[in-house]
Amino acid sequence: MVLHGSCVSRDAAAVLLLGPPGSGKSDLSLRLIARGWVLVADDQVAIDGVAVSAPPALRGMLEVRGLGIFEGMAVAEGARLALVVELVAREAMERLPMPVTWAPTGVPRVALHGFDVSAPEKVALALDAALGRVAQRAGAFAA
Repeated sequence: MVLHGSCVSRDAAAVLLLGPPGSGKSDLSLRLIARGWVLVADDQVAIDGVAVSAPPALRGMLEVRGLGIFEGMAVAEGARLALVVELVAREAMERLPMPVTWAPTGVPRVALHGFDVSAPEKVALALDAALGRVAQRAGAFAA
């Protein structure tokens, strides 16, 4: 399936960013790339099980609002979906959300506000929790 979204990877573990136009998918991808993550896909993400990639026509491209579409970006190969982040309005975020999975794949799903200054760090922490690298007492990854 091909979805409207963006996807970045750290150490082959991919995070799919979903949300309506203007919710910050590409912006958050750019901020994560600046922190060492690697682009998988922007605007459209091909998903086959948990394997994620860019459609060939968009491979290596990233839209930066206000600047345009850049090409030749490094692309993660063989990334596997580990987390889905739904970008929502700040008011729609729960303080202590219950664990939820994304139905098409069963991977954990969280809701974040993409334009928060701390959003890149929240995504990194959520990925670590999804991969079992950090423990959580209460919230989206609590047992």
